Amino acid sequence: MAKVIVVTSGKGGVGKTTSSAAIGTGLAVKGYKTVIVDFDIGLRNLDLIMGCERRVVYDFVNVINGESNLNQALIKDKRVEKLFILPASQTRDKDALTKEGVERVLNELKQEFDFIICDSPAGIEAGAMMALYFADEAIVTTNPEVSSVRDSDRILGILHSKSKRAEEGLDGVKEHLLLTRYNPERVEKGEMLSVEDVQDILAIDLLGVIPESPSVLSASNSGQPVILDIDSDAGKAYQDTIDRLLGEEIDYRFLQVRKKGILKRIFGG
Repeated sequence: MAKVIVVTSGKGGVGKTTSSAAIGTGLAVKGYKTVIVDFDIGLRNLDLIMGCERRVVYDFVNVINGESNLNQALIKDKRVEKLFILPASQTRDKDALTKEGVERVLNELKQEFDFIICDSPAGIEAGAMMALYFADEAIVTTNPEVSSVRDSDRILGILHSKSKRAEEGLDGVKEHLLLTRYNPERVEKGEMLSVEDVQDILAIDLLGVIPESPSVLSASNSGQPVILDIDSDAGKAYQDTIDRLLGEEIDYRFLQVRKKGILKRIFGG
């Protein structure tokens, strides 16, 4: 049965769309037919990070309004066989998403896909609430700094009380913590919260820790999900995250300050 996973956060700019792209791509690479749905109506970015912005003809809102069918709006990724993107509209406002319309589209996607990854806008406005409402699992994405973690705690409260599963008295949305832009050196200096600090505040299972890395920006600018950069620390960390999401027990990497080699200790850098 298809699984609906929302990638969410309370605060903007924490790497949700980057993470949605990486997670959706990673699942498809593993052989699962996966679609990534952009819920950020009016501020469409997923298609840029996926490198398919010039191929957008119809979008999520067109499908909801009956202006196109799902097959017309879905964009098949050219790199990964089982990966598809459903882009957001850039010209409508967030009220264009109706609960009935979103449910109808998600039900149609469930007939065809193993995983539906919902790239949620930040915060608690209409698009974000709609993405959260239908989720089976939630990947709560946060940076290791106080305001980001505090806002993520608010999102957890909404998941507990306002999801469809909560309203119907079913088992709650399964929650995962994804910590992005982690820098062990800054943690050691007391400039950034540690993994343990964040876990103590949010009290949900840790899914992944993505290190601060220039490869993330480079991948985004080139329209390629960073998980496909298999030589980068961020790419490796997202691959580990996918393995954990699929139930494997994988040790966490990139949590410690790297020891400098003898030449770097002598010459600096």
